Amino acid sequence: MGHFILSAFGDEISPHLDEQVQILKAHGISHLEFRNLENQVIIDYSLPQVKEIYRRLADLGIAVSALGSPIGKIAVTDPFPSHLERFKKALAVADALHTRYIRMFSFYIPAGADPALYRDEVLERWGQFIATTEGTDFILLHENEKAIYGDTAGRCLDLLQTLNNERVKAVFDPANFVQCGEQTYPYALSLLRKHVVYLHIKDALYKDQSVVPAGHGDAKIREILQCLEQDGFSGFLSIEPHLDNSLPGGGPERFSIAVNALKDILITLHKDNEAHKS
Repeated sequence: MGHFILSAFGDEISPHLDEQVQILKAHGISHLEFRNLENQVIIDYSLPQVKEIYRRLADLGIAVSALGSPIGKIAVTDPFPSHLERFKKALAVADALHTRYIRMFSFYIPAGADPALYRDEVLERWGQFIATTEGTDFILLHENEKAIYGDTAGRCLDLLQTLNNERVKAVFDPANFVQCGEQTYPYALSLLRKHVVYLHIKDALYKDQSVVPAGHGDAKIREILQCLEQDGFSGFLSIEPHLDNSLPGGGPERFSIAVNALKDILITLHKDNEAHKS
C-alpha cells in the first residue's frame, strides 16, 4: 500500500512564517512547500536569508517538501537567458532549504496559438534546465498549469517522454486539469502515472472552473488517491487551497476547510482498506 505525506503552501495561510508554522502544526502537518514569504518569492531572498529561514523552520520541526518556484512561468516568447540565471538561483535556494524537489512550468503559450508551434522551444529550454542540474540530485517537477505548453495530459506526457530524464518528474494537479477541460481519472492519471511523484491537492468544477475543497468538485481526488495508494505510491500531497480564487488567498480558516476535506477522504480510504482486510 502507498504512503501519503501531507505538505502545504504556507503562504495561503499567512504571509508570515510564524503563523504558517503554527497552523501547519495545529493540523499535524510537518512539511511546507515553499513559494512566498512576506509577499516575496522565496527565490528572490538572498542565500544568507534563506539559510536563516531554513534554520528557523528546522528549529520548529518543519521540513521543506519542495521549492514552489515560478521557473517556466513566463511566456515562451520572453527572453530566456535571464530566466535561466533565475533558475540557477532557484537551485541554490532549494539546496539551502534542503529539498531536492523544484516545482516548475513549461511556459505560457500565446493566447489562441497552436502549442505545437512552440514545442521545440519548450523542449530546448527544458533541455538547458536539465543540463544545468547535471551531477546533482535535484528533481524538476513539471506542473500542469493552465495555458502553458504542458497544460493537457497529452502534452505533459509528450514533454516527459521526449525529455526522458530521471531528474524530470510530474506534479499532478487535478484541479488544473479540470480547469483545462481534461478528465483527471482515469484518463490523465493513467497517462502520466509512471512519471507522477508529487501531488497538489485542490479540486475544481468544470462548470465555472472555481476551486473547491477536495472531494467537492469534479477532479475525482478520492479515486485518484485510492488508485495511487493501491499502486504503492509514496510521496507528498501538498495542499493548495485557492478557495477564494485569489493569490495567495485562503487564510487560516479556509486552509482548515481544505485540510479537513482532504483528511476526510483519507479517513474514508483507510476505512475502506480495513473493511477489505476483514
